Amino acid sequence: MGRAITAGAAYALIVFVLGFFLGALRVFSIAPAIGATKAVSLEAPLILAVSWFISRWCINRLDVRRTVMVRSAMGIVAFALLMTLEFGLSLVLFRRSVEDYVVAFGSLAGEIGLCAQVAFAVLPVTQVWRR
Repeated sequence: MGRAITAGAAYALIVFVLGFFLGALRVFSIAPAIGATKAVSLEAPLILAVSWFISRWCINRLDVRRTVMVRSAMGIVAFALLMTLEFGLSLVLFRRSVEDYVVAFGSLAGEIGLCAQVAFAVLPVTQVWRR
């Protein structure tokens, strides 16, 4: 189980860094031109596609066992860490309140983003069945 935890942390950190740069591009360049919902709709499939490969790389590199339980642990660790990092970034860098952070998930763009984060967490489990 230790490898799953390490892999989940690595997976989350790598995707968080990538997401930070894609998010900055989305917020400052794309969203002003086409709107937040369309911008998130464009970003989500891209980050999930890259997340697929990052998840697979972490699994292979750290030799994470091919069981649903172990891969679920990896996904849960990754999701918890990703959400914690995102929450911290929101509070510290963007000076948003806790309430503003939570309320943002109620918008369509926020819902799309949250669904993408849940999908991100499920990717290690779906890779149990890949050949």
